[in-house]
Amino acid sequence: MLLEYFIFGLITFLMRGSQCEETEVFAEVGSQAVLPCKCNPSSPYIPSIVWSKANKGTVWRKQKSGLQYWGSSWSSKGTQRIQCPHGQYERGDFNLQINNVMGEDGGVYSCRVEHRDQVTVNVVILRIIEVSVSSLVSIWGNDVSISCKVTPWPYGASVHWMLNNSPFVPQTENASNKDTTKSVVREKATARLAGNWTCVMDYKGKEGRASAALTVKGIIHPSKENTQVYAALASAVTLPCVFSPGLIPSNLAWEKLKPEFLFKPAPSRLPASFSQSPPFSQRPFDKSATLKEVGFEDAGRYRCSGTIEGQRLTRNMQLVVAKIDSVSKKTGSVTLTCQLTDTSKVINYEWVNVIYDLNGTQSVRSIQKGKTLIISKVSEENQGEWTCRFYGKEGILGNVTYHIQLMSGLSGQKSSGGSHNTAAVVGLGFLLLVLLLILAQMYKNHQRRKRIFQYPALETIVHTVSNEREQRNQLKK
Repeated sequence: MLLEYFIFGLITFLMRGSQCEETEVFAEVGSQAVLPCKCNPSSPYIPSIVWSKANKGTVWRKQKSGLQYWGSSWSSKGTQRIQCPHGQYERGDFNLQINNVMGEDGGVYSCRVEHRDQVTVNVVILRIIEVSVSSLVSIWGNDVSISCKVTPWPYGASVHWMLNNSPFVPQTENASNKDTTKSVVREKATARLAGNWTCVMDYKGKEGRASAALTVKGIIHPSKENTQVYAALASAVTLPCVFSPGLIPSNLAWEKLKPEFLFKPAPSRLPASFSQSPPFSQRPFDKSATLKEVGFEDAGRYRCSGTIEGQRLTRNMQLVVAKIDSVSKKTGSVTLTCQLTDTSKVINYEWVNVIYDLNGTQSVRSIQKGKTLIISKVSEENQGEWTCRFYGKEGILGNVTYHIQLMSGLSGQKSSGGSHNTAAVVGLGFLLLVLLLILAQMYKNHQRRKRIFQYPALETIVHTVSNEREQRNQLKK
């Protein structure tokens, strides 16, 4: 590199009335590079222009007669990759455009503009920057490296990485990878690494950028290890295990891990209501499982695992079960307590009294804070559905509901209506007494009729004898 500068400097020194400028240009592989060449026009005549590259000879030249020549190595499939637009000549711009730049295009270029006895030489160092990924589509857990290559490499330049337009902060324990100024990043493939990687290089006030996309496939939901899933007692819950679309894992397994095995979890029996997704579903990459009715004892850690391209992928998650404990006292007060099997992520509790109108429209009537709710006296104003919502740093985590109903129809009445209640009770008692008397009389009549008609044949004989006696008395007369 120093020898090339020396040669160009010597040529410039030997040329009478020559001027020289040096410029740094960065270009990403596959893009268009514009190499500047500025000259103050002193006459309307067309100058002689020669673009050349160190150790490669002439790239493009234009004689005063207007004839143009291209280097033989600057064409691709019959199309010239370089041009010097003549529309900018009048402004004194003789910029060289290189389309679809490649790594070998990097190097030192010179632009020599000769106009009568005035010679202007511009030196341009073109640096081609390229980002490459060891595997554009990586399987979760595999090693992946992202490299930033610059041709020629600018010694003394600073490098930093951007991931999805944000500065990249490595989380690996590898000490050699904690320096983000390195041209190579080495990590284990996870969802956090997926996206657009950009290498940003600063050198002598110039900035060069190049990007490449990295796709990571594996278990995409849940995306983080030990994700907590919240469910209310006796409700249904889904334990997610979704692989990247297109991945169909083999040897799929679901396990519930025993809590006493901290470092090497051992599997235990799955709950009775546990069921996996059917093997021939419309989403073969979705291997989520369902608990149809969650019990408090179902809480704990679960593990989903499957094999992709020989790599065993696993994801651990924790099921947290929520319930409401209630304590009623003789005074009529009720205490509700929101209980969770794990409260490590909970920072706030909220109680909401939900009511429904005749159309089924839901509305919130009361909101109270705290893990415990005390209702001093159950009434129509506070009966119904009480929901305990619990929140974490990123928002609501889940909720559980408890229903409160009045013990009797009269317990919710106000004291001002006591006299009306007493009159109603007295009237109702009097009506019942009359009904009882009527029923008693009807019962007596019924019994009497049963005694009279107990021997119907004997009654007929008595009537017949009586009639014959009356007839004999009339004949004697």
